[in-house]
Amino acid sequence: MSAHRGEFSSKAGFILAASGSAVGLGNIWGFPTNAAENGGGAFVLMYFLLAFCLAYPALMAELVIGRYTKANMVHALQAIAPGRLSKLLGKLTGFYGILVASLILAFYSIVAGWMLAYFFEPVATLLGLETLASWLTSDSIVRNLVLCFLFLALTCSVIVAGVEEGIEKWSCRLMPALFLMMAGLIVYVMLQPGAISGLKLYLIPDFNQLLDPKLVVSALGQAFFSLSLGVGTMLIYGSYLRPEESLPTMGAIVTLVDSSIAFLAGLLVLPALFVAQQQGLSIYTESGSLIAGPDLIFQTIPALFKNMGTVGIWVAMVFFALMSIAALTSSISMLEVPVSFTIEHHATHRRSATWLIGAIIFACSSVIIINFDALFGLVVTLATEYSQPLLGLMICVFATWVWHRDLVLEEIRSGHPDVEQSLFWKIWPHYAKYCCPILILVLLAQSFINS
Repeated sequence: MSAHRGEFSSKAGFILAASGSAVGLGNIWGFPTNAAENGGGAFVLMYFLLAFCLAYPALMAELVIGRYTKANMVHALQAIAPGRLSKLLGKLTGFYGILVASLILAFYSIVAGWMLAYFFEPVATLLGLETLASWLTSDSIVRNLVLCFLFLALTCSVIVAGVEEGIEKWSCRLMPALFLMMAGLIVYVMLQPGAISGLKLYLIPDFNQLLDPKLVVSALGQAFFSLSLGVGTMLIYGSYLRPEESLPTMGAIVTLVDSSIAFLAGLLVLPALFVAQQQGLSIYTESGSLIAGPDLIFQTIPALFKNMGTVGIWVAMVFFALMSIAALTSSISMLEVPVSFTIEHHATHRRSATWLIGAIIFACSSVIIINFDALFGLVVTLATEYSQPLLGLMICVFATWVWHRDLVLEEIRSGHPDVEQSLFWKIWPHYAKYCCPILILVLLAQSFINS
């Protein structure tokens, strides 16, 4: 089964693929403005703390289950469940995870299509294709359908090639490109007037807000969603890991890389916002908070680039190439969740399963696009604010309450022989069993309170 399913051929391949899954659009536009609105450097400190206190233990639960079972989410949770009732619960949780991953990809592909549009727009401008450039930045159903289809086709083309030749190869190409583009943009933005104001807001902590419940909950949510936990992406990637790899080490590196990219995004986006303010653009909403989300990416930042003249066209191309890469590395992991189940449960060829699932998800995206005002926000809220934490809670429960502790230890020990004497094993089993579910329940409760 292992050969048929494929596996990552190197540590670097897994780290880049798993980090790519975790690094998404929300990291790049969500983390910086969350930090600015919640105590600047105080939020950054709390985020890094919670990334390792909550996200890392939950990530480990997915990786251990995945590598032990070498299966998709549905089969994996059933495999570690000892009783009939727990197997049924594992089956239902697995199917729910596949559904949520598919729904996330359905709306994610729409937003990623917008990124492609804003990447192609400066290209069209340079070529003198003003009509095309205008169409790319217009908000129309046809444009959204075409760009969403194009993005999903790109995602499917990676998944079709398999684990080594698709996911691993392209992650090893795209992630270094993402790092280089981000580093180059940070240097460029830092040299512009006004950038230092954004940098101060981002890095100088307001320690009076450090224990503010709003800051803590915001950092908690960012840390959890940052690593794409709950929907089985990390479980699937764990199932492609070789037995000799140390899971605690791998999980720690992925958490660190993901957190570092979120931090770098702040070094780019917040200074860029204040550069835009220096040029006369408004960076605050009517309520007095910093512009965030789609308004930041599709209004303020493009307006900043246009004010830069000819050089702004090239900077815009690099920025939206960066955003498109971040979207693609996340989308390939989400698509692998339903594809892996289809391949293993129905003995379907990878190519057929990929394009079939891709077509179904595009159909879902099309329904959302056509009924955008009614469905988009609803799907985002149900999938990310409620379903992901609930699924993360269930995976922690299966890894620590349902699965036998000795089997968990045996699986971790295969790549880390002395793990029983390590600080990790002295803390993680109890922490993941009690603390993680409580923290996730807090996150869920906060989501309901804010709804």
